[in-house]
Amino acid sequence: MPKFERVTAADVQLMQGLAQRVTATRPDLVNSDATFGELAWNWGKGHAADGAYWPRRLWFSGGDLVAWSWAWLPHRVRRSDGSVRDISGAYLAYQVHPDHAGLVDEVIDWYDGTAAGSERTVMPSAADEFALKRWAAHGYGTDPDSLGDAGSWTQLNQRDLTDLEQAVLPEGFRFRTAAEAGPKAAVQAHLDAWAPSTYTAEGYEGVRQTAAYRGDLHILVEAPDGTMASSTIMWLDEANKTAEFEPVGTHPDYRRLGLGRAMLLHGMHLARAAGATRAWVACLGAPGHPQARGLYYGVGFREFMRDAPLIRTKTAG
Repeated sequence: MPKFERVTAADVQLMQGLAQRVTATRPDLVNSDATFGELAWNWGKGHAADGAYWPRRLWFSGGDLVAWSWAWLPHRVRRSDGSVRDISGAYLAYQVHPDHAGLVDEVIDWYDGTAAGSERTVMPSAADEFALKRWAAHGYGTDPDSLGDAGSWTQLNQRDLTDLEQAVLPEGFRFRTAAEAGPKAAVQAHLDAWAPSTYTAEGYEGVRQTAAYRGDLHILVEAPDGTMASSTIMWLDEANKTAEFEPVGTHPDYRRLGLGRAMLLHGMHLARAAGATRAWVACLGAPGHPQARGLYYGVGFREFMRDAPLIRTKTAG
């Protein structure tokens, strides 16, 4: 494998700083890969297992990070049920400060050079008209697999934290935090909700090492039998007074009991007490994926941004 600069925890902090600056001025340009919380979650859970396949490049101006690119190269992943999955294409997460929009051409050139020979995908914000034109000029078009009911594009949803309902759990269930329940319970809650998953205890340790993680904002719902039936992590962006839920999941045996709704409401109360005035959460936006969207809309979230999935096939160069 060729040598390249890999994404580090220090890089993620710089990226989060750029995300905060873009959020403060043009939140519609913050695609779902480049939010304050998503950056920490993606790096934390995957760096130990997948970091060798994560090249990155950073661009600075006057000492400030103004653009970054983070590629996922083809590789094999192992999941919690023992199965393996071969990822044959490349994917890019990136962000460019709007005052330096022209750097998107350098981002594209870097990606094309780094992932040459692979099918390449990327999901810029659908509101970033300049970037979309530049991606098109470099041979990227709408990913046909993203169209239709089963499409894989993402929407980001938000709501303010006024007029919050009280959280109500079914009898015998109670809220816990990861700080109280411990790492083993936190990892198992995620594995149960997302099986089969690539998540591991080592991945959770990476999440805990990120500067943005707070164990008191990592919420679990404990069932009467002691099972951690639902879980979510909130990422508090103090600069923008925003709390982001990522991930959100419930054990299959405990769905349709109102646990997700109660957990989100409880989390929003905690976020408001911590100083947040808004909450964010992402979900798949295509019509064929109504479950998460319905949950989030049911507690007051509404879409404010969506990604535009693009692809450049091997035959395109």
